[in-house]
Amino acid sequence: MESSRQQELLHLLRQDCGSCHGLRLLGGLGPPLTASALQGKPKEYLQQIILHGVPEQAMPPWKGFLNQEEVGWLVDRLLEGVAE
Repeated sequence: MESSRQQELLHLLRQDCGSCHGLRLLGGLGPPLTASALQGKPKEYLQQIILHGVPEQAMPPWKGFLNQEEVGWLVDRLLEGVAE
């Protein structure tokens, strides 16, 4: 994946995800997205939530905007602590 797309994804994470999860991803309408908050959650589980959303909750599906590779890259960044 090109570095320009990675920068776009980080911007999306901070701005779009941050609108519900807090601009520092420490929580808000949605839960925190810090590495410590996500600890123990399987990567595949997190990817599915991002791609398909959570029915009857505020978490929308992002599959129309992001592909599997991009979501995997974002989850890796979150688990590495990009929010911390």
